[in-house]
Amino acid sequence: MSIAMNSDHDHNATFDLFGAAVARRFASIDESRPLFTVDAGDLYSLYLATFREGEERQHYTCSCCRQFIQRFGNLAVIEGDGSITSVMWGQDENLPEIFRSASAALARAVGRGPVSGVFVSNEQRWGTPVTGGVYSFDGPKEWHHFAVTPQPSRLHRDRLPTPHQVMAQKKQDFGTLSHGLADFSRETVAAAVNLLEAEAMYRGEKVIGPARFLLDLHDKIATYNGERRRNLIWRAVATAPVGFATPRSSMVGTLLEDLAEGMSVEVVQRRFADKMHPLQYQRPQAAPTAGNIVQAESIVAKLGLAPALRRRFARLEEIKAIWKPQPARDEPAAGGVFGHLKAGQNAPSDPNKASVTSITWVKFEATVLPKAKSIKVLVKGLMNFAGVVPAVDPDAPPILQWDREGERNPVSWYVWNGGSSPISWRLPDQAWIEATGIMLKPSMWSGEDRASHQGKGAVIILDGAKETRTNAGLALFPECLRSELHSIRATIEAFSKRGQLEGADEGSANGLMVGDRGLDAVVNVVTDLGSASYKIDRWD
Repeated sequence: MSIAMNSDHDHNATFDLFGAAVARRFASIDESRPLFTVDAGDLYSLYLATFREGEERQHYTCSCCRQFIQRFGNLAVIEGDGSITSVMWGQDENLPEIFRSASAALARAVGRGPVSGVFVSNEQRWGTPVTGGVYSFDGPKEWHHFAVTPQPSRLHRDRLPTPHQVMAQKKQDFGTLSHGLADFSRETVAAAVNLLEAEAMYRGEKVIGPARFLLDLHDKIATYNGERRRNLIWRAVATAPVGFATPRSSMVGTLLEDLAEGMSVEVVQRRFADKMHPLQYQRPQAAPTAGNIVQAESIVAKLGLAPALRRRFARLEEIKAIWKPQPARDEPAAGGVFGHLKAGQNAPSDPNKASVTSITWVKFEATVLPKAKSIKVLVKGLMNFAGVVPAVDPDAPPILQWDREGERNPVSWYVWNGGSSPISWRLPDQAWIEATGIMLKPSMWSGEDRASHQGKGAVIILDGAKETRTNAGLALFPECLRSELHSIRATIEAFSKRGQLEGADEGSANGLMVGDRGLDAVVNVVTDLGSASYKIDRWD
């Protein structure tokens, strides 16, 4: 066919059909699907080769289009069977004939090439849609080029790490995960998952996610070989939570190594428990180096995190409660012949004389809590008392794993290793204390799956519970911090230990942690039918 080379308007009108088709195709890709780069060769030369030599090819030789094709033309998604689909090019019979072969040839090249990495960008527009605008005798001239606008959810918004750093890390993770799959057989990974799901491993909730991830990936790639198997590993890397794609350098790796060596379950459990001790797991065992302190200063300044490092005790009205006591109502005097019986039936019994029923937290929450008018908790001896701690400045940037822009939750918690006494929380020992509310762990406020590795638990908030010790630090623990702060955890830990929580006297959201591994909680619950006592001894 021929094309009117002397008309920029005709060129733009024709090319716009191609550019629009590219933009539509890209926009049709589900924004939740990660993008990958493919080593597809020199796509721009392939693009130009589809045009006739001479004036036609020269007409479509364009630096802006070249830059787009070189930077974005090799982007693809990976399908469930490991095949590759270009996100920019494809067979399209609706295109002008001059562009059909170009689009099809580019799609084939991308579909056949090996995946080379995960693609991440913070640019709000990919490509330059229009250039020119200069005036001539025929009026203003402009030239149209390939360009697409990524959905906002595709944009990398974190200031640290940069898109380049994320892509580099994903490439490294691909190698690490590939080696992990080769080193740990499906049978070994399945054995680890069975132990973790049976709750046979101390604090196993911290690593059950990475273990399940590795087992699921073993099953997904079992029937594939070559590039498709490789592509499925790339897809897993792109969607893996932080730390999941690096089994060798995580606690799940040590568990898998012990199982692979044929150690007995008892030995495996003991070794795992030693490594998962709260004072060992992810906790720096040495003071931060001078270099780490300098690095921490740089990161904190770049992310503006200084305000987030001031912490205080939370007030009851600030927490997300799942239960609060019902306010007392003034009841009219009971009348009638049998009124005294009704009053006696509703009167709460002495909690010290009531029999105690063992119950799980899940059952307690579902069947008892909805009817509870008031709750008392028996405090005695060492217990898992918890301090509830938000940032002093509610607008400070998020530093916790479950705190996100657009869904803020800067609240964390701490318990003392081995428990603490009621007296250290200004509570009498061997006494029943009124509960003023109940909340789930802050990591669960947006759903149990948001940060499931933090474990499940609830805090029964106790009237008058206030921390008396001044050496609690700031309760900024490495296993709760966002992943981009992992490299400076030694400095943050040292800073946290030397810091002091503010507002101890105003804090009114402290209480007893239940559901986590630890001591049982005995509660007395008053309902319209009377009172009953329960021992919450496990989560479910």
